[in-house]
Amino acid sequence: MLRYTLTEQLIHGMEVSNLAYDLARELGYEKKICYELAKAGVLHDIGKIVLENYVEEQDTLVVEEMRFVRTHSTLGYELLQGRGYSDFVLESILYHHENYDGTGYPANLAGEKIPFGARILRICDVYCALTSDRPYRSGMSAEKAMSILKENSGTQFCPEVVDVMEKILPSLHPEALHV
Repeated sequence: MLRYTLTEQLIHGMEVSNLAYDLARELGYEKKICYELAKAGVLHDIGKIVLENYVEEQDTLVVEEMRFVRTHSTLGYELLQGRGYSDFVLESILYHHENYDGTGYPANLAGEKIPFGARILRICDVYCALTSDRPYRSGMSAEKAMSILKENSGTQFCPEVVDVMEKILPSLHPEALHV
C-alpha cells in the first residue's frame, strides 16, 4: 500500500475537518453539530492505523488488499466506540464511504439513508484527497476537483452538499472564483 506519513494523515484529517465544518455551517446546522462533524473529520480515517502493518507496500493494491482497506471505516468506528464520542460522530465515520446511489461501503446505504454527517464527510474527504499531493500524483486544482464532484453528483455524492460546496469554494480558494 502506498503509505502516508502520520503528519500527512493528520493534515488530511484537519483539512477534511475544516471543510466539513464550513459546509455544515453553510447548510444551516447549529454550531454544536458543526463541531461534532469537525471531530468526525479529524478522525474519519483512524481505522487505517490498524491496517498499516497488514498491507504490503506497493504501487497498486490487489483485490484482497482493497477489500481489507475498505474495512477502515468499520475499524475506526469500532476503535472509537465506548470512548465518549457521540453516535453522530461514530456514524459519520462509519458511513463516510457510502455513495449516494447505494454503491459505497460498508452498508450500501443510499440517499437520505446515509447519515448527513457521512454525506458531508464523503465530499470533503474526496475533495481534500484530490487537491492534495499524493505519492503517486500531484494535487489537482480546486476547479478540477469541483468539476469531478459535480460530474458525480447524484451518484457518488449528495447533490445538495455538492451545490453548497460549489457555493463556498470561492471563499475557500479565491483562485477558483470562476468555478
